[in-house]
Amino acid sequence: MTTKVSQYKGGADALLAEHGMSREEYDVLLKVIGREPTVAEFGVAAAMWSEHCSYKSTRVWLKQLPTKAPHVICGPGENAGVIDIGDGQAAIFKMESHNHPSYIEPYQGAATGVGGILRDVFTMGARPVANMNALRFGAVDHPKTKALVAGVVAGIGGYGNCVGVPTVGGETNFHASYNGNILVNAMTVGVADANKIFYSKAAGVGNPVVYVGSKTGRDGIKGATMASGEFNEDSENMRPTVQVGDPFVEKLVLEACLELMATDAIISIQDMGAAGLTSSAVEMASKGGLGIELDLDKVPLREQGMSAYEILLSESQERMLLVLKPGREAEAERIFKKWELDFAIIGALTDTGRIVCLRNGEMEVDILVAPLVEKSPVYNRPWEPTPKQSEVQSSSYPLPKGETTLGVLKKLLGTPDLCSKRWIWEQYDSLVRANTVQGPGGDAAVVRLDDSKKALAISTDCTPRYCAADPVEGGKQAVAETWRNICAVGAKPLAITDNMNFGNPEKPRIMGQFVGAVQGIKEACLALDYPVVSGNCSLYNETSGNPILPAPAIGGVGLMRDVTKTVGIAFKGEGESVFVLGETRGHIGQSIYLRELFGKEEGTSPPVNLQDERKRGEFVRELIEAGLLTSCHDVSDGGLLVALAEMAMPRGIGIALEASGDAAFWFGEDQGRYVLATPSPDAVMEKARAAGLPLAKLGATKGNEINLGNEAVAVTDLRRVHESFLRDYMS
Repeated sequence: MTTKVSQYKGGADALLAEHGMSREEYDVLLKVIGREPTVAEFGVAAAMWSEHCSYKSTRVWLKQLPTKAPHVICGPGENAGVIDIGDGQAAIFKMESHNHPSYIEPYQGAATGVGGILRDVFTMGARPVANMNALRFGAVDHPKTKALVAGVVAGIGGYGNCVGVPTVGGETNFHASYNGNILVNAMTVGVADANKIFYSKAAGVGNPVVYVGSKTGRDGIKGATMASGEFNEDSENMRPTVQVGDPFVEKLVLEACLELMATDAIISIQDMGAAGLTSSAVEMASKGGLGIELDLDKVPLREQGMSAYEILLSESQERMLLVLKPGREAEAERIFKKWELDFAIIGALTDTGRIVCLRNGEMEVDILVAPLVEKSPVYNRPWEPTPKQSEVQSSSYPLPKGETTLGVLKKLLGTPDLCSKRWIWEQYDSLVRANTVQGPGGDAAVVRLDDSKKALAISTDCTPRYCAADPVEGGKQAVAETWRNICAVGAKPLAITDNMNFGNPEKPRIMGQFVGAVQGIKEACLALDYPVVSGNCSLYNETSGNPILPAPAIGGVGLMRDVTKTVGIAFKGEGESVFVLGETRGHIGQSIYLRELFGKEEGTSPPVNLQDERKRGEFVRELIEAGLLTSCHDVSDGGLLVALAEMAMPRGIGIALEASGDAAFWFGEDQGRYVLATPSPDAVMEKARAAGLPLAKLGATKGNEINLGNEAVAVTDLRRVHESFLRDYMS
């Protein structure tokens, strides 16, 4: 029997509280429907108007981001962004969060995050070629951190490895602000024919609406609304809102969809992600300006007695919704049955502009589609700019008494943020499909395209401590670091996806962080001709009022025309000259040196000069194209000496340093710098002079030690410290 809101236990007030909908929003819903809604109708509206689905706090700002370029085929608004990579090919990519679910149930939360982003990419006709991630965990001494790391890493590896898509890189940070709210951001990149991109816009009155994939269960119900609110001490009781994934079924869905896409039977296709069948049906109908009628009795179910509300709001995984050309149903069914997947015609497109859902012969939902999208609340929330920090004087923080420069280097390499993440990425299959040219541990991953000399370079980056100190500079820096990492392997950066992780936007201070980050990202993308083609917002990342450090994670994608010219970070041999490109002024505000040696998180973040970033990145690519560099590494966390150590450790090749400087010189985190190793120093110096770029010689590769003045440390000792921290912590 159809249940009205007033008949629900606790009535409208209880439903509003459970779904995070305000009384004002409910009043809008009443006007839209013109009567008291059913519980199913309420659930549909609450999901579509949730922060997670509607972006009601962020839309006014996200519209300011640059999204167009000659090589952009499809920008934000579809399942993933699409860029032209030449030769009739397109790269399709996106990054999304699964933060709240991963804290509640780390294995399934992370696994289904990977599954969801994979579907976003292959929904558009692409075969996924690479996965990446960006992970933030709490302090290593927090009692939950170790278990969360173990669960999340196992979930990412377990899902990606089984589907057969390589996980080729990422980043992992630790900070106490994430103790009660970790961040799990997953990114997938796929490749498709540029003239065979599939979209979600429904078309054709009377065309069949088809459900394929797994059966629908009760897992993940209220997942979208759960992801749109703050945590508290009872958050672990929300485990039923976390979806359960099956990577083996995902692989079947992937192959079946690509096989059907090779025909011309599909008009539109949409994966069932957040808000499940509700969001996919509403989005497809809305984009096509049509109505949609669904018979929920025909939805394949794995549990008996499910209500219309549960069927519509379930976030069971590995499911897709398709609109087929009439007469092609049998052909499609044969393909999905061959792959042992459910296939059901559950409805049809209409010209009513309404979403109508029947269950047990009764009308459970009858709402105009357009208002579910157009009447979705849009808030221009009050915001406060982040107060400017005081400049930290580097002279106030020389080496601590009794410490040496190389002794501090050794300490820093064993800290949670700078230690090797090998324990993590060795649990991922980074080589499956045999196209990974450069995997985890470098600046950018490099994945060769089948039967081609071309490759994609991919990087995920963000420095949350910079974003907390100055969101504008932090947003710029996150974009610029992906730019540098992609340039450092020899690829041309083409476009980015963003994953905006912030606290409660109803607090002006937090909303100000978001606004600042968007401003910084916009500025960087415009200066670098590096548009935003897709993205995701994850807000309300706080527990009991304690917000995370803001983390506008950026995933960048670039193109290499000749993969044989790729360079990595490792020194290749002795006797090569080593230079730093870019000025070293010794900025230690918000540096890891300041935090780890003095226990202080203060000062301004390092400024980012976008014109310099562009010139230097283009210069590095020219050197690599000319074959003048054997290795290249951008300078980021930990500063110059840490970058040199990271180049020395992979092959155990040392360096005799000629340059001298204080702690700020070696550990400051000035931006826009690269370390270059070359057997042709005269040619590199001449090119830098001609380009008017600052280049300073640091020394030459030699032996198996790092030598600095009268200090020396064996590279093997550095590697032992670097590799052991996380391994020992997780053992």
